[in-house]
Amino acid sequence: MTTATQSVLLVSHSQDQFGIDRVADALRRRGARPVRLNVDRFPRDLTLSTAFGAGGVRRRLEDAGAEIGGDEVSAVWLRRLWAPKLGEGIAEEYRAACVRESMAALTGWLRGLPTRRWINEPAAEERAQDKQRQLAAAASVGLRVPETLVTNDAAEVRAFFARLGGNVVAKMLTPFSMSLSGGAPFVFTHAVSAADLDALSGLRQSPMVFQERIPKARELRVACVGGRCFPGALDASRYESLAVDWRHPDVCAAGIAWEQDALPRDVEAQLGALLRALGLAFGAVDLIRTPDGEHVFLEINPGGEWGMLERDLGLPIADALAEALLAPTENP
Repeated sequence: MTTATQSVLLVSHSQDQFGIDRVADALRRRGARPVRLNVDRFPRDLTLSTAFGAGGVRRRLEDAGAEIGGDEVSAVWLRRLWAPKLGEGIAEEYRAACVRESMAALTGWLRGLPTRRWINEPAAEERAQDKQRQLAAAASVGLRVPETLVTNDAAEVRAFFARLGGNVVAKMLTPFSMSLSGGAPFVFTHAVSAADLDALSGLRQSPMVFQERIPKARELRVACVGGRCFPGALDASRYESLAVDWRHPDVCAAGIAWEQDALPRDVEAQLGALLRALGLAFGAVDLIRTPDGEHVFLEINPGGEWGMLERDLGLPIADALAEALLAPTENP
């Protein structure tokens, strides 16, 4: 429990519900004050100000009449940083510039907060989004990573495919789209076939990731908070005939449920070392457990989903996040 009220800023968007509500409740139970900032409502429906002058810097957030000063914020959970939502009537040639200005004002306001506790610190989170950096960091702490090729060279892909005997999947380095509507296109991880090797001209427009296809017994999503790991697993034998990617609609429609799981201590230690190497306080890690029981690292998402693990398996992830946000710093 905290001895004085702390204000914790929860940065998300207006359609985010389960996880952020659980963290807010966990903070309240510990005597803290959660303050929600839905960034998709900026700049139309909430006000941010940063003032520089002889008296120093003053930062203010006002939402529906409720106001908080930046110096009151003791910690920030950077749950989701979404693009600002602009109103109608903006000429199309000015819209992109308005979005850039809004994002610059918003991120500058956030990064300037005098808080000492972040999940995750913005610069570290931005660096950790780099999938190639993730793979290098994972290998450096002892995790097995799949053989991987990032390229726009069709000849390289064909050679990679031949060397791995056709056991290759393809995916994107970044999300194909970012949309709150859910109707935007999305590119899932998919198996590469021999026929695909004759249709690689698009690589000259957009490089892709080609990766060794690892045999799966179970696929794990692990919510890592500091040194604590909260794993859930899917039985891959029940959906691999439908799709390679468990996020695919065909897999979701099959009703395959998350199950309890546990990690070996050495893998937990490696995941903790990975978060430290990337400068993260939180990350959602995707792993494969092979039929031989080996764990293979796929990726880490610094803002990845974990609500289904708490909802379906009762894992206390929200409590762990609240405790990390309220933990004392070394230099109070």
